[in-house]
Amino acid sequence: MTIRRRDLLAATGAAVTFVLPAGAGETAAAPSCPVPVPPLPPRGLLFSCKYSMTRGASLEERLASARDAGLDGVDFDEAASVTPAGLRDAAAKTGVFIHDAINHEHWKARLTSPDEATRAKALANLEHCIRVSHAAGGSSVLIVIGNADDGPEGPDRARAEIRKAIPLAAALGQRILFENVWNGLFYEDDGARDQSVRPFADYIDSFHSPWVGAFFDLGNHARYGDVAAWVRGLGPRIAKLDIKGYSNARADKEGKRKGFVDIADGDIDWAAVRAALGEIGFTGWVSAEVGGGDTARLAVVLDQMRQALLG
Repeated sequence: MTIRRRDLLAATGAAVTFVLPAGAGETAAAPSCPVPVPPLPPRGLLFSCKYSMTRGASLEERLASARDAGLDGVDFDEAASVTPAGLRDAAAKTGVFIHDAINHEHWKARLTSPDEATRAKALANLEHCIRVSHAAGGSSVLIVIGNADDGPEGPDRARAEIRKAIPLAAALGQRILFENVWNGLFYEDDGARDQSVRPFADYIDSFHSPWVGAFFDLGNHARYGDVAAWVRGLGPRIAKLDIKGYSNARADKEGKRKGFVDIADGDIDWAAVRAALGEIGFTGWVSAEVGGGDTARLAVVLDQMRQALLG
């Protein structure tokens, strides 16, 4: 006789153990105290900084500095330095919400690499970050998928590896989010200033998965396209945002890598960006990626983020 699962549960009232992908269980143990609950954004946006922007003698001190600056949370970009349980406990002790973990070594151990061992290392790093973010209460992992120097087949190799991680990401409720960076992929490095975001959008769409999206950096491609137009082009693919300033005028004089500036500086049309974000209905996390410092410096960065995106 076949016993249906729902009949067995109704008859016994037994607890159910769900089997997660290999390794996922390391985050299942209940913490000694719960991780923080994410705040509710009064105007639709939550502001965070990269953990590497903070200063302090310990993990807890650095998280507390972001909290004391008034930030809503932290985007954790040193995942190799922690275990899932360690970061969970630090978040619980400080009351700091960690919304994301950034894939470590993604510029070195690349998912686009033609070397199989390198790709295996990149996949293991991604899976570690998925577990770290889940343990701390976060909802995503930011990754750079690789580099154009790995050849035209690189994006296909990366897609195959990322697909291996999607079951774990789905089991733990973590989205795998691609950042637009200066890696030569999905844009022309020496191309025009009005390039389309379509190649990047098409790559995201090629996964056909709700667990894949964009962690769109508002400053990274201000050299290559209209920021507001790229926001509209990506639309609901954007799950989270990075923010920094960029000055094309400065880059024209001193070189394109000199164009990155504080959020309040540069020549990005933030009013147009605000309008575009409103049109696509974006809400959620925005992470600063600029020069960091002490608590006072982080408070200045927070003010600049609010000025740029709230007006």
